Amino acid sequence: MANTLPQIRPLPGSVVEGPVLKRPRLDTDVIPTRVEVEAPAKEDTPRDGDEVMQEVVEEAKLNSAGGKKGTKSKKTKKKKDPPLPDPCSAADVLYREIRELLGEETVDRVTDSGNAFKAPYTVGEEVVVKIERIGSGGSGIAVAPEEKGPWAIVVPCALPREMVRVRIGRYERMHSCASVVEVVSPNTELRDDSRVRCKYFGTCGGCQYQMLSGETQLELKRDAIVRAYKTYSGAPLPFTICTLVLTCNAGGLPESAVPTVESTIESPLVYAYRTKITPHFERPPKYAKKQDVAGGSQPPWLKIGFNVANSNSTMDIEECPIATSVLNEKYKSDRTEIIQNIFSYKKGVSLMYRDSLDPTFDAKKMMLPPVDKLSEAFTKHACVTDQKGVSRELVGDKLFQYTAGGFFQNNNAVLPLLVDHVRGLIDSEEGRDHPTHLVDTYCGAGLFAISLSDKFTKVAGIELSQSSIASAKENATLNGIPEEKISFLSGEAQNIFATVRDFPPERTVVVIDPPRKGCDELFLKQLLDFRCNTVVYVSCNVHSQARDIGEIVRRTEGDGEGRRYRMESLRGFDLFPQTAHVESVALLRLY
Repeated sequence: MANTLPQIRPLPGSVVEGPVLKRPRLDTDVIPTRVEVEAPAKEDTPRDGDEVMQEVVEEAKLNSAGGKKGTKSKKTKKKKDPPLPDPCSAADVLYREIRELLGEETVDRVTDSGNAFKAPYTVGEEVVVKIERIGSGGSGIAVAPEEKGPWAIVVPCALPREMVRVRIGRYERMHSCASVVEVVSPNTELRDDSRVRCKYFGTCGGCQYQMLSGETQLELKRDAIVRAYKTYSGAPLPFTICTLVLTCNAGGLPESAVPTVESTIESPLVYAYRTKITPHFERPPKYAKKQDVAGGSQPPWLKIGFNVANSNSTMDIEECPIATSVLNEKYKSDRTEIIQNIFSYKKGVSLMYRDSLDPTFDAKKMMLPPVDKLSEAFTKHACVTDQKGVSRELVGDKLFQYTAGGFFQNNNAVLPLLVDHVRGLIDSEEGRDHPTHLVDTYCGAGLFAISLSDKFTKVAGIELSQSSIASAKENATLNGIPEEKISFLSGEAQNIFATVRDFPPERTVVVIDPPRKGCDELFLKQLLDFRCNTVVYVSCNVHSQARDIGEIVRRTEGDGEGRRYRMESLRGFDLFPQTAHVESVALLRLY
């Protein structure tokens, strides 16, 4: 029996008409303090080879009919394919998965013939497809029928072994993006739509897994880690995806070099956990009239919310169930004011909402002993909307203040578990003296340096951002850590470890928590030159983590005893339930 999902809304024509420019990711202030940005214009829909050839023929006819004698006909240059996606990016991960599904030799043959962007479907066409697998990004991937040629269809919120009717949207390299119209034959072992708590689920691009049990979500995230190491570090490992067992061999790290991936640690909160959201909206279109908002009504052209799945078009969203209640309350009230004042906006706007302990309390007094964590200062929350404002969080028994627009993990509920796991990894080594020195690279506001400081004699946090360093120093003072024990330094990228040259490598732990792109070549070289005994690598992008750790292991495998790195532990943390994202923590030690 067909199963039509009430949460999945038909996409408007503006969404499926073709590719659009990627919206720049902005964190800007909410009203009345706001930052406005020019709304991006849509780019032309890419043309296939037949269209280009037709233009050449028509141009030749015009030149032969009305051109001057001896005038050469204009030649239309063949449009070059866009470059391959950045390594370890979401687009790169998806492309590699499509190559694996369609066959690498097949994809290379199609690419060599110039047809990698020649879609066999028209935009808006509806077709029924069978989902073969679920990708690391959370979307189902189907293979087009043989008569359509080698081609994939990427479908959000679709599960393996499901037959789904989809509406074709924009196309990219070797695949079309589509939206679900109807689940014709659901995977009843996995799908339970009664679990869905968001009326926008299936259309909004924020969540991918609300129809799945928590256990299945955790298994999928473990699978994503295993697949990342198979693909990006080259380890030949078996992995499972929704009960489908696949084994793929690749050169590089041997199977013994990658430990068994442990089960993913669940977040204590699976809804109402997210402490930062950034909805956005565009300025009024030229055809809009002020009477459109008469009486406070929201005009159909005004969309305040988040991006549609597989698109950069904005959809209107009144609340987000994975965001905390404090954020949703403020967002709802601001929506009313935005609607009333929409014609005062000359550019598009990206808003920022950060859940914080009430910053009006005196932080220094809060941390004076005896500390009463049941007091209003530690339990009352507020929504900070100023990018430059102060945000405050308690992680375990440590208080952290930082600039609201800056980086800090967005799920406070699971952070104590993450910090405790890192502490446990450091303590797990047997037969050697406990390390005495800690280096927290990419330290931000000092989360790991401060939280783990009681285990070490000397601690150093290194960060390129001066504002983050200022926050980290303040946090060390707030938590009563003396300056002679802990320091935070702004290290230049080309000489980042020079600031800790007096630390004994054999007694030092280095924690790495880089941005999504991972570590660059310069950082890895300096890390290997420093050659500390223990490395804990925390990552929001397991694919770049797998690449970096693969490099670290390979580059040291020929060194002498006590100079080679070995990965001893690998585990995921569910920092973003209901989504496909996973945080990964790996431990390396010299042997």
